[in-house]
Amino acid sequence: MPALDGTQAELNMSLQFHDPRAEPMVAATPYTLRTDLDRPLNIGLLANGFPDSVNFLDRVQEALSEKLPQAAFHRYDKGNASAIVSGEMLDDIIEKCDVAVAAYGH
Repeated sequence: MPALDGTQAELNMSLQFHDPRAEPMVAATPYTLRTDLDRPLNIGLLANGFPDSVNFLDRVQEALSEKLPQAAFHRYDKGNASAIVSGEMLDDIIEKCDVAVAAYGH
């Protein structure tokens, strides 16, 4: 690789690879929260503000609608991935929703 002065520069670098198939270091904790699915549900869908989080939750809603046709959906969007959910939005989710799905990550 040419250096700024036109001579050849040597590039030294080391890479370390991590095997994603490694055994987890922490035991999985079973998810034990449950709700009655034999009644109409109000489901909250909270987008985290990252690009495509709303589109992802569109697909989640489609899939849940097929399995739970009696469900009503309430959509929420933080709009900014670095912001926390406002108290007002959280109060609305608690008041209107039996369960909620939050899309975090991107």
